[in-house]
Amino acid sequence: MEAIDKLLKKPLWMNVLVGIGAILVVLVLFFFSLGWITGNGKTEKVPSVVGLDVSAAQKNLSALGFDVVLQDSIYVDTLARNGVLRQTPEADEVVKKGRTVYLTINRVVAPQVDMPNLVGFSLKSAETYLKVLGLRMGSITMVPDRNKNVIIDQLVNGKPIAPGSKISSGTVVNFTVGDGGTATGFEVPDLIGLTVEMAKAKLASLGLLLGNISSNISIQDTANSFVIGQDPNPFQMILDSTGMPLKNSMAPGGTIHLVIDKVAPVHTQRDSIK
Repeated sequence: MEAIDKLLKKPLWMNVLVGIGAILVVLVLFFFSLGWITGNGKTEKVPSVVGLDVSAAQKNLSALGFDVVLQDSIYVDTLARNGVLRQTPEADEVVKKGRTVYLTINRVVAPQVDMPNLVGFSLKSAETYLKVLGLRMGSITMVPDRNKNVIIDQLVNGKPIAPGSKISSGTVVNFTVGDGGTATGFEVPDLIGLTVEMAKAKLASLGLLLGNISSNISIQDTANSFVIGQDPNPFQMILDSTGMPLKNSMAPGGTIHLVIDKVAPVHTQRDSIK
């Protein structure tokens, strides 16, 4: 009470000065201790842990005084399992010691996805669809079909896979696609009546192979002998609307076998059909 009485007996301006001085002392003490309270002045450069195993990454960060939190996990089939994919803050950022570093790691087990039905899709559309699902495009096999680069069948490990089947992300999917008619071949050439030499030249120009040459008689000069029969035949036994026999077709690189004779045939195969 005496201290209060003495304070009240002092002039007002003196009390005001004392109060201001006390406030200044408190503010000075606060600002000088702020660095100690907040850890200012104690910083550390964040190391790069991307690509490291999560255990090694945690060890390296903890040794430098950082806290570590596993924020997320995703799956990338081309990278090591349990490897660090991303970090926040990024490498070489200067931050306070004790800062939390958040890590995104690669999952150990691949997630399962539903196999889509890509039959009828274009090859380009199928590739885009696979990327969205985390699947990979494998081999492409052309098969005869009028629609070029359109999916005919989808396969995994050499076997057709039904839409909706569960497969692991990163699975390789192979396709058979239409060739647009390029593999259906072209018309079988009519070699009847040509000499063997002429027939060989025609086959070579078409990219076809000469197979066996047979004859019912002994022939010394094969090259100048005449073709009287061939397999496959150039014409079918079916006539079109004009009364002409329909042409047979064969694949590129196919083989034609010949039957020859010393004498040219009187009638061609086309004549015999008619």
